[in-house]
Amino acid sequence: MVSSRTFLIKSRKPHMIDPKLLKKDFPIFQSHPDLVYLDSSATSLKPRSVIEKEREYYEEYSANVFRGLYQISEKATEEYEESRSVVATFINAKNPDEVIFTRNASESLNLIAYSLGRKIMKSGDEIVTTIMEHHSNFVPWQQLALENGGIFKVIDINEEGALPLKALEQIISKKTKIFALTHISNVLGVINPVEKIATLAKKINPNIIIVVDAAQSIPHMKVDVQQLGCDFIAFSSHKMLGPTGVGVLWGKYAILDQMFPFQYGGEMIEEVYVNKTVFKKPPLKFEAGTPHIAGVIALKEAVNYLKKIGIENVRKHEKTLVSYAYRRLKETFSDGIHITGPRIAQERGGILAFTFKNYHPHDIAQILDEEHIAVRAGHHCAMPLHQRLKLNATTRASLYVYNTKEDVDKLVDGLKKIERMLK
Repeated sequence: MVSSRTFLIKSRKPHMIDPKLLKKDFPIFQSHPDLVYLDSSATSLKPRSVIEKEREYYEEYSANVFRGLYQISEKATEEYEESRSVVATFINAKNPDEVIFTRNASESLNLIAYSLGRKIMKSGDEIVTTIMEHHSNFVPWQQLALENGGIFKVIDINEEGALPLKALEQIISKKTKIFALTHISNVLGVINPVEKIATLAKKINPNIIIVVDAAQSIPHMKVDVQQLGCDFIAFSSHKMLGPTGVGVLWGKYAILDQMFPFQYGGEMIEEVYVNKTVFKKPPLKFEAGTPHIAGVIALKEAVNYLKKIGIENVRKHEKTLVSYAYRRLKETFSDGIHITGPRIAQERGGILAFTFKNYHPHDIAQILDEEHIAVRAGHHCAMPLHQRLKLNATTRASLYVYNTKEDVDKLVDGLKKIERMLK
């Protein structure tokens, strides 16, 4: 839990985002003009350009990719592969062939555990992760260790909700094959210094594979895979204004090339004989069957939308907003509200998970919904972290480009109503 110390941001430079103007790009606000959407960590809303791009595929060139020699199939393939290049540029990948499309970040992480983990893990080898992980970056490694006789290690957090870097020196060893961590916690909001962590981990063990769950960072801040120093990152389209059903896995090509296929089927095959099969090179080796073509194509529009806004401006906007939200909540409710994670906006994303007096998070969420305020209640697929915090559940408000200070004010007013009702 954190104290009521004043919550300040370090940068006060003006930003360029006008969320009231941006809201006009999101059709859902036309259908629900009173909506205060504070659940973007679960899934973001979709701008009109993304929706129209997905519809464009179905209306104008609805055909399978890679397989047809006719015009609309070639058009679909061109659009699909252009999305791969756009995503690669967005994260500064060296090669578009390092970008693999999956169903979501969870599948991307499971792909690594299955296709690489089961190849390199032996009895007695170690896998390291952190207590703050989403289940998608915790359970696959836990199960991999159990299945292969590995040793599963979990790094704890300090009272500020951060990873103590000195703990890495005690936990990571020459036997550590995989180190998996989140870039931004979906509960604490803490931004882990992945670049520093990767440098330290590689110094201890140059052969360690570093896997980063970037589902909460890619949509909100500049992420350069070359600078991070990791070997893999995973993220989801639907958290960055894109369609559901599309995930991304980036990995270093030399490692991808040595991995087993994740699934077997159409399009990932080079040659098949009665007694053997030759697989294609990455990324197609990992994209068996017909993908979510429309979703992948529309993801490109989501990336272009973020680029048009400026990802740096997204980050500035969220720092200003989360600072304002933290300050208003603490000034209004003092010690009655406890917000997990760092106090300083520079150190966290736009996520505020909290407990409010002795009111159950589910009751809070239901009453806020009566005021058209959408928040998330529960353990947010992070049960080990909630157990560590000695909490059964939290209420989470998460912010994005379309949120305003007025949204925050409505959240505060909604909590005041809860206080009056449940007192």
